Amino acid sequence: MEEIARVYAEALFDVAKEKDKLDQIHDELNQFAEALAAEDDLQAFFFSPYFSSAEKRDGIERAVSGADPEFVNFLGLLAEKHRMPVLFRIQRQFEDRWKEEHRMLDVTVTSAVELDPDVVEKVAAEIEKQTDRKVELRSTVDEDIVGGIVLQVGDKVLDASIRNRLEKLRKNVAVAA
Repeated sequence: MEEIARVYAEALFDVAKEKDKLDQIHDELNQFAEALAAEDDLQAFFFSPYFSSAEKRDGIERAVSGADPEFVNFLGLLAEKHRMPVLFRIQRQFEDRWKEEHRMLDVTVTSAVELDPDVVEKVAAEIEKQTDRKVELRSTVDEDIVGGIVLQVGDKVLDASIRNRLEKLRKNVAVAA
């Protein structure tokens, strides 16, 4: 399924970029996926094998009126090829390519207590400076880390939490005993 999603996402991305509509199609794909995720009836209709491709195409025409024609055609192709259930994976793959194109980087900073907004901004600014990318920083609280922070930059994790240090100490003591 991931390979199918990647192929469709790349095709949509390439067409959107070629037509200079990357941001517009990105937004429309996200809006459609959000609406689909929020409505069980829409999922039942678009994902069901009991409705014909033609019925699904008509439903798409009504659901996304005013959308970019390339995007509507893409959704119609998904319906015709019975690939609508892969839409959420396609959206994630498209999102990854879109962020790469815009040099964006997802960063999550996790701490035991709520961080001061100025500290969060400084962390984001430093990561932007070091990576030469625009950072989308999300700050979360996890009391289980006891103290310190856990920083996730893309797919890399820097764990400077007290919980991590205590776990390493515990392992060292267990080995020495």
